[in-house]
Amino acid sequence: MMKTVMTGQLKNNRRLRIFTWHIHGSYLFYLSQGNFDLFIPVNKDKTEGYYGKGNTFPFGDNVYEIEESEVKFCVFDIILFQTDENYFSDQYQTLSAEQRELPRIYLEHDPPLGHSTNTLHPVSDPSVRLVHVTSFNELMWDNHGLKTTVIEHGVIVPEITDSDKIDRGIVVINHLSDRGRLLGADIFEKVRQVIPIDLVGMGTENYGIGEVLHPELPAFISRYRFFFNPIRYTSLGLAVCEAMMVGLPIVGMATTEMAVTIKNGHSGFVHTDIDYLIRQMKYLIDNPESAAEMGENARRTALDRFNINRFTSAWEDLFRQTLVN
Repeated sequence: MMKTVMTGQLKNNRRLRIFTWHIHGSYLFYLSQGNFDLFIPVNKDKTEGYYGKGNTFPFGDNVYEIEESEVKFCVFDIILFQTDENYFSDQYQTLSAEQRELPRIYLEHDPPLGHSTNTLHPVSDPSVRLVHVTSFNELMWDNHGLKTTVIEHGVIVPEITDSDKIDRGIVVINHLSDRGRLLGADIFEKVRQVIPIDLVGMGTENYGIGEVLHPELPAFISRYRFFFNPIRYTSLGLAVCEAMMVGLPIVGMATTEMAVTIKNGHSGFVHTDIDYLIRQMKYLIDNPESAAEMGENARRTALDRFNINRFTSAWEDLFRQTLVN
């Protein structure tokens, strides 16, 4: 990476140069579909956020790896934080003092893990634009009265060929057995006692099928009758959006953003009564035509709400607004 002097000047229509960390690989991959360049740090120990591109996601030519020691000599337009560690620690270890004065955005991926309504967001600096990935997140965090922005997920429409369905449900969660009630490990256990259902994800080898790499995941899950999301409390998972995009009806908890994403009997079923959801899973398995119709409705919802062009355009608009405000 060529060393150069920071100019801070932005010419009209020039591709923006965004520095961020590799935190959520699938989110970074979808963000990289935008008309801007992303720069991510890498170090020899591959510590959190410093993995570089890795080997899982097919990142394009607009994602650049930079050795951590070289970051402070590079030109960027905006700094994008994605974790508290990025904001409170990494920026002081990795960025120059001049880079730390650039326009800054904090992307909040999660709802508060402390008190669900009274937790102050760690970012209180009004010069930092706070972005939430769901309206639920924005609602639950105490944002200090600061202006916030919601940019909902965007996912790519996968290219998959039709295949025979199997009469089972599918769950996609990494390390579910280690993540307890929050991610619904107990709910999954209860459901799989009575419903044929599979689990894929990192760290599930002794608990489910194991990892399916992201590029192969759409075709893999498309064979199933429905997608089950047992998570009690988190952001709207990208796996849910991806499952909708391949045409699977969604079954899950009527909590968080899920409550306003899935319409009962139309694109799947959400409820807080697990026994009710079990009955609906049985219905979807026993009635494949109804399951297919709901899956198509879910796909249409995803094409509208989680359109990748809407997502990347919203981010580019925000980046440019942040530079002039």
